[in-house]
Amino acid sequence: MAHFDLPLAELRAYRSATPAPAGFDEFWSRTLAEARAAAKPVELTEVPTVLRGITTYDVTFTGFAGQPIKAWLNVPAGASGPLPIAVEFIGYGGGRGLPIDWLVWTAAGYAHLVMDTRGQGGNWRGGATPDVDPDGAGPSSPGFLTRGVRSPETHYYRRLFTDAARAVETAAELPGVDASKLVTTGKSQGGALSIAAAGLVPDRVAAVVAGVPFLCDIRRAVTITDSFPYQEIVQFLRANPDRAERTFATLDHFDVVNLARRITAPALFSTALMDEVCPPSGVFAAYNEIANAEGIEVYEWDGHDGGKTFFDVKALEFAAGHLF
Repeated sequence: MAHFDLPLAELRAYRSATPAPAGFDEFWSRTLAEARAAAKPVELTEVPTVLRGITTYDVTFTGFAGQPIKAWLNVPAGASGPLPIAVEFIGYGGGRGLPIDWLVWTAAGYAHLVMDTRGQGGNWRGGATPDVDPDGAGPSSPGFLTRGVRSPETHYYRRLFTDAARAVETAAELPGVDASKLVTTGKSQGGALSIAAAGLVPDRVAAVVAGVPFLCDIRRAVTITDSFPYQEIVQFLRANPDRAERTFATLDHFDVVNLARRITAPALFSTALMDEVCPPSGVFAAYNEIANAEGIEVYEWDGHDGGKTFFDVKALEFAAGHLF
């Protein structure tokens, strides 16, 4: 790996050339309204674990089209009074795994809701939530980026972004939670979902953390990196060159640069200058759209590991400054 993207000085001023598609706000307003109308009561079941300092609940809430989504809720054992809550989203290919996989935010004093990722969990950390596509997926390359890409209505990320927004709305209503102190967080795909949720339900989110976020400035990303998952789009278009315009018109609805513009909360990002999975220009493109952006941690020598636990410390310090 090497520094392959724009120089850092140019990155700090970089803006995406892709505008939000026509009808973007109406598309998301309608999608969320339909999900809320189909919502069912949240199910919370305490589960035994080996973690004596943490109480864990198996959570089922309703996401896109009222479909059931699994999550873990970890809270400090014996905590009293309303707690701030971190809503965390997972990287590409991973699922919610086990409660023991998610200790950092709870150890820092938060209630911690970890949303399972529909249809994922086959690459690392198993998942528990199927992806239900009521319209049929249609042709796609392996993975999720081109699943249902013939239309924004049928695309996989319409369902997943809606799940993320509903996870935030669900977290704000959980017992023992201070709804005014909610942070969204995640890395890679999880970082994209953290941005998307904060842009879709900005009134619910008090702080945003996005580590090396995915799905930023998608049109540019596919032209400057050969890495997956963006290569899924390239593979699909090699097989279907006549569908390029339609494909990108669909993906524009899920480029989180367009949702970052709607975020009102303070935000902390990270990027890595050797990250070929989520190129730094895309990360800066999203970050530079946020009115209350407070910092972007730049890791000059990292790839997609993006600061590792060094960034985790920064994230906890940032969130504590706003929520405690």
